[in-house]
Amino acid sequence: MEEIAYSTNNKLKYFINDYWDIFLGIASIIIAFYFHKVSSGGAATLFAAIGIGALSLSVSEIAEILSERLQEPYGSFVLTLSAVIVEIILLYIILLQAVSDPEVVNTVKGGIISAVIVDMNVLLGLAVFLGGLKFTEQEHNKETSSAYTTILFVTGAALLVPGVLGLGKHSQSVIENASIAIAVLLMLFYIIILIFQTKTHTHFFKQTARSRIFRIKRKMAEKSLEEVQEEDDGYIFEKFNKLGLILSIFIFIAIIALGAEVFASDGIKLAKEYGISAGISGLIIAIVAVSPEIITAIKAAKNDEIQRVVNIAMGASTVSILLTVPILMALAYASGIRFTLNFNPLEIGALFLTIILAWKTTDEGHTNYFEGISHLMFFFAFAIIAAYY
Repeated sequence: MEEIAYSTNNKLKYFINDYWDIFLGIASIIIAFYFHKVSSGGAATLFAAIGIGALSLSVSEIAEILSERLQEPYGSFVLTLSAVIVEIILLYIILLQAVSDPEVVNTVKGGIISAVIVDMNVLLGLAVFLGGLKFTEQEHNKETSSAYTTILFVTGAALLVPGVLGLGKHSQSVIENASIAIAVLLMLFYIIILIFQTKTHTHFFKQTARSRIFRIKRKMAEKSLEEVQEEDDGYIFEKFNKLGLILSIFIFIAIIALGAEVFASDGIKLAKEYGISAGISGLIIAIVAVSPEIITAIKAAKNDEIQRVVNIAMGASTVSILLTVPILMALAYASGIRFTLNFNPLEIGALFLTIILAWKTTDEGHTNYFEGISHLMFFFAFAIIAAYY
């Protein structure tokens, strides 16, 4: 009897561990819709954010399984792309509010830059800090960080162009044309980088440690490998083929989009009501979108897989600019919204300082907790400025 009860408790425990994010995410979005209907904006925004974060974690978990089957560099590509799709959906639904409130465009611009700030400082900083505390020093392929920081420098310089033109006596139409041209260049650059990463120079992005599904390793701490494999067979998404996993990702992203609609409409009203700056609003959006990647990166660092952390942080930052900017611009113009790339000095300055800091902390091919805390210090300094800018 006791053995049956123990087995039942274990099954319940692992069921909760495996599916809590799905239940929490769907329940939170349903609750968010309820509060939205009764005009309780604060509660609606909070529950929508929880729902988006929880289901984004589900997307990240499924993408992790898919990435294990694809191997590197395709694995990290799938992880970063799934996260960036969520980011694009969230920013676009917020951008739609600009039809009635043009100032929302500034929040979206802040969200684009903030996604890179959060990826490169919060995600990378926390993971490197916690990994450094556990392992003292962790090694990664320095060619990865060298390639990514070069890409980010170039994209950052490209984003400077509309802002520089804006400082002159150029008309708004010139700035718009320049923004479109830069967006096209960024997309072409992304295609070249994709070929570089997945075809010609895959060795630049190879992991130095064996990739794992972190949930399996957590169970291995309690059971033998055979028992873990038997238990793991109960996780429904691991029974899916690649197409099934991809479809599952898009189903959850569709549900996230529903939550994003509530988050956008009520969140923007809340920000205006309490006088929250566009910079802080952008940071909140970025943290909600990036939170699953942060959890994945921390788990990787604690498993001494700092290469995966570097791939996720820098890969997501790169894709966040090279894909998010052109796609958002196309969607904006299709929706009749004027969207240009003249970012403010704080955003561009913070972007370049972040790239320089990441370059200095990763260029030698190893990291420690001091380098992690340096990124976190930079983030908090940026957040303080953003609050008052």
